[in-house]
Amino acid sequence: MKQHKPKNINDMFDNHPKGLLAAALSNMGERFGYYIMNAVLLLFLCSKFGISDNVAAIIYAVFYFLIYVMALPGGIIADKLQNYKGTIMAGLITMAVGYLILSIPLNVNSDNTTFILVITCIALFIIASGNGLFKGNLQAIVGQMYDNLEAEAAERGPEALAQAKTKRDPGFQIFYVFINIGGVLAPFVAPGLRSWWLKQNGMTYNSDLPALCHQYINDATGMDATQLTNLQTWMAESNSSFDPSNMQAACASYLDVFNTGVHYSFIASVVAMLLSLAIFMAFRKKFPAPAKKVETGAVEYTTEEKATMAREIKQRMAGLYAVLGICVFFWMLFHQNGQSLSLFARNFVNSESVAPEVWQFLNPALVILLTPVIMLIFGTRWGKKISTPRKIVLGMFFAACAYLFLMLFSLVMGYPSGTAFMNQDAETIASMKADAWVLIVTYFFLTVAELFISPLGLSFVSKIAPKHIQGICQGLWLSATAIGNLLIMVGSFLFNSLPNLWMTWAVFMGICLIAMGVMLGMVKWLERVAQ
Repeated sequence: MKQHKPKNINDMFDNHPKGLLAAALSNMGERFGYYIMNAVLLLFLCSKFGISDNVAAIIYAVFYFLIYVMALPGGIIADKLQNYKGTIMAGLITMAVGYLILSIPLNVNSDNTTFILVITCIALFIIASGNGLFKGNLQAIVGQMYDNLEAEAAERGPEALAQAKTKRDPGFQIFYVFINIGGVLAPFVAPGLRSWWLKQNGMTYNSDLPALCHQYINDATGMDATQLTNLQTWMAESNSSFDPSNMQAACASYLDVFNTGVHYSFIASVVAMLLSLAIFMAFRKKFPAPAKKVETGAVEYTTEEKATMAREIKQRMAGLYAVLGICVFFWMLFHQNGQSLSLFARNFVNSESVAPEVWQFLNPALVILLTPVIMLIFGTRWGKKISTPRKIVLGMFFAACAYLFLMLFSLVMGYPSGTAFMNQDAETIASMKADAWVLIVTYFFLTVAELFISPLGLSFVSKIAPKHIQGICQGLWLSATAIGNLLIMVGSFLFNSLPNLWMTWAVFMGICLIAMGVMLGMVKWLERVAQ
């Protein structure tokens, strides 16, 4: 008999819980709205408020930290209320409010910059809070779907139960793929709307102009001759109604139009939240509620048994903390896509045809393309011999490869720091800009690293965590991710402060190699602990 192959999306969901597709679509909509904003956030903060890359990096890092940390109180609220569905819907509405505030194109001037920046940060906090109510609790509902599926199968016998248990991992992989579909499409929205709005106003996109416009408005006398020449050259190329006799007004007008287009893109985020809410509400009855934990009676143990269990728990927690420590540095390095890699795309990569923010689509696109390949490798006899700790070592190796490549490329090109590069004349800057293939190679290595570490790290946590504190251990994983996200601001500081750009990538590569070496030294111990 020929094995049945999925012919359409409905076949893909055969033998999976009926609510999986609806949950995946609801999550995809939310992720689509989130990644619209996230793809442009760092560069938008710079272009909107004229703040430095470093200040914008701090705001971005704190926001990214909150996105993960707020999942903990979000889970506690749902647990306490025993109302996961209501908590999820409240999260979507809360996020919609945050995006709505961001979509209002308030004009910034010297009198209101601080006030509007504070409002923007409040909106980001509202989004992070809503995400905390939504993210973990929807995943808990998906997990409950498979708990129910296995419970129903158990009533039909051992063979049915064994078959049902094979569905959980593919189910979460389907769920994860839908997240990345949203991530692939989202980075095109804000740059596309910005370019359209610029065109409607007789202007064209130039990623180098906003910083110079802010500099001129704030302190025209402090600009050197090269900076003034670059500003006039780029403004003449990008604004059909440019009046060189009134540079102050020209800069203010360009900044207003440039940023208003981005504000309009956040309306798409609001719509995405409302669509996710509509999908969730339409299929609400198909979604289960995670069951309350059943209290078990007290079990008496001997003193020796208690000592043995205590030693085992201590070893397992030590192993868990060791892996989490490595993963903190991985997330700090991986999420440079929103920090130093975004700045690199803005300053050093030719953006005439593709805006720098758009290149963030590469990571989710490569996740979709490479996941089947990685799964196939792990499914072979060779792949099965590699333990999870060793796979994490491989992940750090591929992350090191990404930064080794960038280091060698920057060294060959003779790139100075980000700030020094932009202080050169326009002709020199244009001649030294890289082509897009540099970003493609970098994101390829980083995505392979992600596929070796992110899902496998979660798997390792579930294996090594003591059974009575599984939830706490998953919370520790989220906390480690959050700390790594907070540390990503280091990228912007290194990018603009070290004399040469290759040094920034060398620091990141060095961190990768040190983490890889430490992990390699612990592999045999971790393999024993996880048994």
